Amino acid sequence: MGPSLLLAQFLCLLFFHSHSQPAHSSSNFSSSVQLCPGDQSLALLQFKNSFSMMPSSPYGFSCYPPKKVLWKEGTDCCSWDGVTCNMKTGHVIGLDLGCSMLYGTLHSNSTLFSLHHLQKLDLSRNDFNRSVISSSFGQFLHLTHLNLYSSNFAGQVPPEISHLSRLVSLDLSSNSEELMLEPISFNKLAQNLTQLRELHLGGVNMSLVVPSSLMNLSSSLSSLQLWRCGLKGELPDNFSPLSNLQSLDLSGNGGLTGSFPPYNLSNALSYFDLSDTRISIHLEPDSISHLKHVEKMHLERCNFVGSNLGLLGNLTQLTELGLADSQLVGQIPFSFGKLKQLEYLDLGNNNFIGPIPDVFVNQTQLAWLDLSGNSFQGHLPFSLANLKQLSFLLLSANNFTSKILNEFSNLTQLACLDLSNNNHNRLYGQIPPSVFKLEHLRLLMLSSNDKLTGNISSVICELKFLEILDLSNNSFSGFIPQCLGNFSDGLSVLHLGANNLHGNIPSIYSEGNDLSYLNFNGNQLKGVIPPSIINCVNLEFLDLGNNMIDDTFPSFLETLPQLEVVVLRSNKLHGSLKGPTVKDSFSKLQILDLSNNSLSGPLPTEYFNNFKAMMSVDENMDYMRPEDLPTSYVYSVTLAWKGSEIEFSKIQIALATLDFSCNKFTGKIPESLGKLKSLIQLNLSHNSLIDYIQPSLGNLTNLESLDLSSNLLAGRIPPQLVDLIFLQVLNLSYNQLEGPIPQGKQFNTFENGSYEGNLGLCGFPLQVKCNKGGGNNQTSRKKIQCLKRDLDGKQ
Repeated sequence: MGPSLLLAQFLCLLFFHSHSQPAHSSSNFSSSVQLCPGDQSLALLQFKNSFSMMPSSPYGFSCYPPKKVLWKEGTDCCSWDGVTCNMKTGHVIGLDLGCSMLYGTLHSNSTLFSLHHLQKLDLSRNDFNRSVISSSFGQFLHLTHLNLYSSNFAGQVPPEISHLSRLVSLDLSSNSEELMLEPISFNKLAQNLTQLRELHLGGVNMSLVVPSSLMNLSSSLSSLQLWRCGLKGELPDNFSPLSNLQSLDLSGNGGLTGSFPPYNLSNALSYFDLSDTRISIHLEPDSISHLKHVEKMHLERCNFVGSNLGLLGNLTQLTELGLADSQLVGQIPFSFGKLKQLEYLDLGNNNFIGPIPDVFVNQTQLAWLDLSGNSFQGHLPFSLANLKQLSFLLLSANNFTSKILNEFSNLTQLACLDLSNNNHNRLYGQIPPSVFKLEHLRLLMLSSNDKLTGNISSVICELKFLEILDLSNNSFSGFIPQCLGNFSDGLSVLHLGANNLHGNIPSIYSEGNDLSYLNFNGNQLKGVIPPSIINCVNLEFLDLGNNMIDDTFPSFLETLPQLEVVVLRSNKLHGSLKGPTVKDSFSKLQILDLSNNSLSGPLPTEYFNNFKAMMSVDENMDYMRPEDLPTSYVYSVTLAWKGSEIEFSKIQIALATLDFSCNKFTGKIPESLGKLKSLIQLNLSHNSLIDYIQPSLGNLTNLESLDLSSNLLAGRIPPQLVDLIFLQVLNLSYNQLEGPIPQGKQFNTFENGSYEGNLGLCGFPLQVKCNKGGGNNQTSRKKIQCLKRDLDGKQ
């Protein structure tokens, strides 16, 4: 081989190597390429070292697993993960630190802002601890991509962002609720960023920005996300940024009005979400023709005006269609059968009627079908068994009269089967064995069908991936399979309440289980509460009420750190409550119901001192639910509430109640009860409590119901109770109270029944007037008569 040929081959190899490297690369470069300048390498290291590296944070990283920033001093920074350099100059032009566990404050003098050549910057999914977005970001004049998604920034979005005139993509979404974009800054941004193709501001407070300002946005936009921005007012009909849009998300702006679709809607639009707005949806032939390329359409909780849903059947490219909670009526249009590409269909919580038509026969790609919360009736259609890609089948709260289809065994990909009804469905018969062969099943919910019968087969324990099992409020009988205690470490919810089950509670609960909700209420279970429940370290909710459990109080429960609800009412519990043996026992407890048992001894003062969650008022109006599950499942409980038995199908986190009624407790009411300021209901009735009513109960300023009836309480009603301005129910009847009834505020609304059986009380609302000394005249006369009789006896 001649020298000239060797030289030619070498040059070819060199040419190939240089052209095979990308223009911006974090790989090692050949010796002809400039190394990262020392000042930029130092700036990167100082920037990284200004933060803690935390695998979790108070804000919570939104990705898993997070990346680790492992930069080594003394090496070429162009070889570092996340760093991209210009091959000719060595300047750092790209920095991707998305999801890198950065935690701390991003200051305006950070060395990050000395990297003036940056073109792409990604700091998403970190926790910058409510830092203000610095005006120094405006110095990155070469920047084309800026991603600060979900990184806990707060304060005002600086107007200097508008200096970044080369920006093609800007993402500030999913940050702190306090992140705000003012009208002046938004208008500058809209006018100067003329090359923008992606603008994602979801969750940024834009409540002062008028919708007409959106007209100034670049017509080059292909993606616009303004979900939950607080926008209000009318969306302009001539909405120019729509002309080239492929993706539009205005969801969650409850004050946003207008009409959709506008006349200049982009023919390229493939995704739009207008859910939870007040925009009027007009589905008419002329407008629908513009939507022929739409693939994903979400119109949940929207305002449909005289719309013909059948027209949606012409959008044959649809893969997702969400129409839930929109007051739609009639039957499912047969034209929906043409939507053969559908993977997701949500028609839940509308007013659809009649049998489910056979429109799903050809929708073999369907993975999510939600028809819950309607008025469908008749049999479950066999055509559903043909949807072999289904992962989620939600048919709850309808009027079906049917057996559970044995053919559901064809749905081998099924992860969620919800046939629960909330007192509508009338499914009957036994659970077909084929259901237990759905090996991918994670959620099985068959509650409240009333006529589902038979035994719960132990074969159910073959569902190794089950996370929610709810068979409550049916007519199941026989024993609870013992394997349910430990068959699936992933099981989070086990609800078998309100059936006819008997025998013992499953006695073995394996270590490392994920059980958070355990409810066997309303059966005929006997025996004791198994101590192995202490292995359920994630348990938040335990309801074993309304059974025939014969046991002492299960003090071992105090070792469970997450317990929020304990209901043991209406059993045969006996003995005394001895008090805590571990630190911070029951510190998260919100509901404790031990009523209708035979418990005795003094009230557990030491436990009350540990109820920390009841000592501070929680204004969280959300509901108790399992975490990290792909479902809207919420916890439920039945309590004696303000004199009536009430089923709470949803339990608000702020609901706090203590019920020790109908036992054999003795002694005084502990003063420590007055610390439990979040209590809404306190019931100590039908015991043998003595002495006076604690004035400290006047500190329970959230109390709505107080029942101390049928005890041996004496003395006067403390005037401090008048300050309980939310008190709706007061029952002090059948004690030995005396003196005047306090007046004012809520006490002016209570009737005789609140005080009857206390012969020494006087004043409104009773007919007995008080004497000048503040006592009951009739009682005073009785005392004189008794004293005279005693004296006569001594003589």
